[in-house]
Amino acid sequence: QVQLVESGGGLVQAGGSLRLSCAASGSIFDIRGMSWYRQTPGNERELVAAITNGGSTNYADSVKGRFAISRGNAKNTVYLQMNSLKPEDTAVYYCYASLLGLLSSWGQGTQVTVSS
Repeated sequence: QVQLVESGGGLVQAGGSLRLSCAASGSIFDIRGMSWYRQTPGNERELVAAITNGGSTNYADSVKGRFAISRGNAKNTVYLQMNSLKPEDTAVYYCYASLLGLLSSWGQGTQVTVSS
């Protein structure tokens, strides 16, 4: 099993920046890729950004050019640098790991609130 713990959420004004971190523990060698999702009340969780073990990245159109996903040197940490934040970026952000054997793991989520 892999456990994920997010940190770095908070309240920021529009135009500001935040950096989210997600630390993985447990069977980290089973991790194939890591992603960030976000969810607002009444809506489904949506993919924000993803990164594979090889370093390939993928972004939602709404965050391209503003957000950047990266992995730490030890590969058990993933970051989401969020710049030029907008009120519509307000959501609970979740870390996600895809694992061997089509398994997956979710973090507990961290709240990001962007005020106008």
